Amino acid sequence: MANIVINNIFTSFQEFLDNEQDAREQIRSIVNEIDKVAREIMMTMQVIHQDNGLSEIPNCCSKARELYQNVRNGFEKLAALIPAGQYYRYYEHWRRVAQKLCFLISLVVFLEVGMLISKETAASVLGIKNDAKEGFHLELEDYLMGILNLSSELARLAVNSVTCGDYTKPFQISEFVAELNAGFRLLNMKNDSLRKRYDVLKYDVKKIEEVVYDLSIRGLKP
Repeated sequence: MANIVINNIFTSFQEFLDNEQDAREQIRSIVNEIDKVAREIMMTMQVIHQDNGLSEIPNCCSKARELYQNVRNGFEKLAALIPAGQYYRYYEHWRRVAQKLCFLISLVVFLEVGMLISKETAASVLGIKNDAKEGFHLELEDYLMGILNLSSELARLAVNSVTCGDYTKPFQISEFVAELNAGFRLLNMKNDSLRKRYDVLKYDVKKIEEVVYDLSIRGLKP
């Protein structure tokens, strides 16, 4: 009798483990689809750093926004797969791709209107909720990491803009990143990954300031 009871118990355990494995494989498959689209968006936006790439900004942003429809479709399937109340059980599977997509859409918005995208808008573009109480949502840390990655991309763009003969954009970028830095200074970041990434922002600010200073002393300030 004891053996039968033990076998029944461990049989149920195996069923649970099998179901868990199947669920995680489905999640990984969907996340891989989303990440594939994210890489395509990344390649699209890299055109802005090439020769005459600044003239391609409108086309790049337009194409990126079209691709975000596939991102929304992917997150819709992912949200339907995650059982209620188990978001954080599987969160690590899509954390990095969410950060990458927040960075990319923040880059698009800056290039389009020169503003910082809000967390609410970023969540809307991804096709997920903004508030954890509403279910499958955008984590604040993922949004902040995306914004911090934006600063490095803009530092690179500031240098390449000068190479392309655009002396206005580095000043626009400098003002934006300086305000971004001031905003992050208001946060008491105890999270190790965020704090380490914020340290990189300080170097981005310095790099952009050097570009602006060089233009200014050469009399190229607009």
